[in-house]
Amino acid sequence: MSKILNATFETTAHVYDHCLCFAAQRAARALARRFDEALSPLGLTSGQFSLLTSLNQPEAPAMGAIAALLVMDRTTLTANLKPLEQRGLVEIAIDAADRRVRRLILTPRGRRMLQSALPIWVEVHGEIDKSMPVSDGRALRRGLRALA
Repeated sequence: MSKILNATFETTAHVYDHCLCFAAQRAARALARRFDEALSPLGLTSGQFSLLTSLNQPEAPAMGAIAALLVMDRTTLTANLKPLEQRGLVEIAIDAADRRVRRLILTPRGRRMLQSALPIWVEVHGEIDKSMPVSDGRALRRGLRALA
C-alpha cells in the first residue's frame, strides 16, 4: 500500500474497498435515512431520537456528558437541541451546584415522544438485525463501540 502514491483509479478502488471511514460514513448515512423515514410521522429525525434517548436518564445529564456520549462538540449539540427545546421536548437548566454547567431535561412531552418513537425504532431495528447474521451484528456493534 505504501507504494500507492498516485491518485489513480486503482488507488480509488483500493480506498473504496479498504477504508473504514468511508464504509462507516456510507453505512451511517444509509441507516440514518432509514430511521429518518420511519420516524418522520412523529416529526423526528434519527439524530433527534438518539438525543432524546441519551437524555432519558434518572438524573438530568450535563450538556458536556451528552456531548461526549454522542461524540459531538457542544456547539453542534446546542444546535441540535434547539428544535427539541422549541417543541417543548427538552429543557436546558442551569445546574444548582455549578452555574457553569447546563443540565438537559427530558420534559414529560419529550418522554411521551420517546415512548411513541420506541416501537418504530424496535420495528426498524428488528428488520435491520434480521438482514444480518446474529454474530455479524454483535461483532459490528462491538467494533463500532470500540471505535467511538
